[in-house]
Amino acid sequence: MPELPEVQTVVDDLKAAGFEGAVVTRADIFWPKTICGLSAAAFQRKIKGLTIDAIRRRGKFIVFDFYDDGHLLIHLRMSGRLLIKTTGLPRLKHEHVVLNFKDRQLRFHDTRKFGRFYLVRDANQILGRLGPEPLDSSFRAAGFATMLKNRGCMMKPLLLDQSFIAGLGNIYVDEALWDARIHPQKMAAELDALETKSLYHAIRKVLRRGLKNMGTTLGSGQTNFFSIAGHTGRNREQLKVFRRNGLACPRCRMVIKRIVVGQRSTHVCEGCQKI
Repeated sequence: MPELPEVQTVVDDLKAAGFEGAVVTRADIFWPKTICGLSAAAFQRKIKGLTIDAIRRRGKFIVFDFYDDGHLLIHLRMSGRLLIKTTGLPRLKHEHVVLNFKDRQLRFHDTRKFGRFYLVRDANQILGRLGPEPLDSSFRAAGFATMLKNRGCMMKPLLLDQSFIAGLGNIYVDEALWDARIHPQKMAAELDALETKSLYHAIRKVLRRGLKNMGTTLGSGQTNFFSIAGHTGRNREQLKVFRRNGLACPRCRMVIKRIVVGQRSTHVCEGCQKI
């Protein structure tokens, strides 16, 4: 699933392609379940003629703010991708939503059909459920320590909880915990002050590295991440533990293991991430 660096890369591509200020002339829906909260017909009627004022990211959501009224929130989920195509090109099998503009289209390609579109008047009804943005200046180490206090759950599931911190997923949680030398199964309330500070900096470090490398692409299949510009993310070469089970830890040389924490595949070096 695309995480903060991947979603931000898509947003940056959309802005660079000049979609801010563009007018949606029509929407074509080929998999109605992609649309949440509205029928396909209502979505088509409401979005027609809207002008995009700004494009931004909140957590793992791509957000289109319209001049006229409302917002379009797009969640890519497991395999969603946005593609820019010339009007008139044949539609591919997994292109389920097509937003038409004057001379081009923005197509939503989703092999697993988990991605979702929300056309809402008040974006806060969905985005308001999200936790703080980990790279915002308002996200401070002291506040993070307060968030962790008295949390009776393991670190891995807690960091994946979008209501706790927005934008983190399996890749960057595993990487941040390794960087901070914290075991994914350690209870949040048991972190001492040094561990808390280390984790705070590790989260921001791995996310910034992911952004610099334009995201993480793990393979060449259709479900892997590609930017709108068609580029693969370069961050795979920078991963320390994620999907490196059986290989040596780059820090202590102990073999990296794959375990399951909170029903999620998790990668850990038990040599430098002590439980």
